Amino acid sequence: MNKQHIKTLMIQECAKLMYFEGVSQYFDAKRIAAKRICKSKNQFFPTNGEIVNAVHELSMQDRSFDRAHTLFRMRIKALEIMELLDCFSPRLIGSVSTGKIKRTSDIDLHVFCDDIELLTTFLNDEKISFEQNEVLIMKNNKPRVYQHIYIVNEFNIELSVYPFNELRVTSRSSTDGKPIVRMSKAKLERLIEQEHWREIVQA
Repeated sequence: MNKQHIKTLMIQECAKLMYFEGVSQYFDAKRIAAKRICKSKNQFFPTNGEIVNAVHELSMQDRSFDRAHTLFRMRIKALEIMELLDCFSPRLIGSVSTGKIKRTSDIDLHVFCDDIELLTTFLNDEKISFEQNEVLIMKNNKPRVYQHIYIVNEFNIELSVYPFNELRVTSRSSTDGKPIVRMSKAKLERLIEQEHWREIVQA
């Protein structure tokens, strides 16, 4: 097999692992796919962006998954959470904003506050159950620790907590290296009106 054929097989296998087998991390998907296809380590790892596109293709082909209706429900739920967390300047990122969801997609929000206890106290007062975790992220080639909060709801919700002075800072995606697009509540409302008017009319 030539290099391009091996890479194509790797992309397809990684997508299947993440879509059908619940593998959540790109690196894990690449490692498992390499063992299955090449029986050893190889140098033909696809990019995260190539895997995302292949996963999206599988989602579009999966007739048992009502992607359009699920996306509508996820965006409505994201809007509800953003309204609740309005004082923390929430911004929607990831698959729910781009529309490239899969069965296991969650709702990813960036929220901003300088004291994590303000957020956790707010969630406790609202009687919202959550788990809190620290995540190490490389920023400008330096490791930094950020707080993440996970909420179990109709859809899983992940809050990445940033200090307020990073609200206007543009970060780059680990998926494709491009700037992360943070969608405000107002922009999400307009997106729902533009792309889901049929669901709104039928509701």
